[in-house]
Amino acid sequence: MKALILVGGFGTRLRPLTLSVPKPLVDFANKPMILHQIEALKDVGVTEVVLAINYQPEVMLNFLKDFESKLGIKITCSQETEPMGTAGPLALARDKLDDGSGEPFFVLNSDVISEYPFAELIEFHKSHGGEATIMVTKVERFVEKPKVFVGNKINAGIYLLSPSVLDRIELKPTSIEKEVFPRIAADKGLFAMVLPGFWMDIGQPRDYITGLRLYLESLRKRSPARLASGAHVLGNVLVHETATIGEGCLIGPDVAVGPGCVVEAGVRLSRCTVMRGARVKKHACISGSIVGWHSTVGKWARVENMTILGEDVHVCDEVYSNGGVVLPHKEIKSSILKPEIVM
Repeated sequence: MKALILVGGFGTRLRPLTLSVPKPLVDFANKPMILHQIEALKDVGVTEVVLAINYQPEVMLNFLKDFESKLGIKITCSQETEPMGTAGPLALARDKLDDGSGEPFFVLNSDVISEYPFAELIEFHKSHGGEATIMVTKVERFVEKPKVFVGNKINAGIYLLSPSVLDRIELKPTSIEKEVFPRIAADKGLFAMVLPGFWMDIGQPRDYITGLRLYLESLRKRSPARLASGAHVLGNVLVHETATIGEGCLIGPDVAVGPGCVVEAGVRLSRCTVMRGARVKKHACISGSIVGWHSTVGKWARVENMTILGEDVHVCDEVYSNGGVVLPHKEIKSSILKPEIVM
């Protein structure tokens, strides 16, 4: 089976993290977002993943080369010279997606995190015999990017499509949601499956933090052994095996500490992500924030309220950040008292 992941453009909503890497390579729960998807696809027998991309394909491919051999899955790029919407990329990658076997292929939005129940999706798709299955998720609240509404259910950005769908798509910027699906529905070939478990579009910081909470909650149910435990841990916490945690810390709930991170003594972390190679010095306190790769938070510093530190940012000792969004390679010597961008 094949899969197409819609990677798209610049990832502006997750800046400053996306100033360092393309959005699908931003770490989520200690590994690049897109790896969660690729691993789940591999588990149900997908042999080739095509990335539809219009920005920095070299960076993506160089990075994913390592994973190709590790996971034993082929990863290729289909590059758009102009933005092609959500359906155009399928026409562009047609030769890769339709190998003549008649097998359906997956289409995923790269920002979506869930339990990826792909096996159930394949079973459902084959049982109804229609052309297209879209996964939908129940929502209680309005979601930022307008999606197709199906009562209280919205399109979850995960599809399984039969190759015949490709005959319906022209090679031009097209919307799969607004143009292609309505035509399939008119021919009674469109089916919806309600996504079991959690779902989140983690394309912006607030939703990224919420997504981490949901992901860790789901991990607690599925493989609790992967979560950290001990007197210093509160709630669901993921700590990479190469990270070190000092004496007298309180970590959690809903925290991910990445590879090679150093968390010194007496630190308090809650609802936050500390990415690869970062250092949090003694008695610092971080909540509701994202600390980018190789950044440092100084002693007795306080970082909160959706502060986002880009790569290699250094917050000095005793500095307070209330919602600061800090671009890569900056040093913060004085407090940020209200949410603002530090360039």
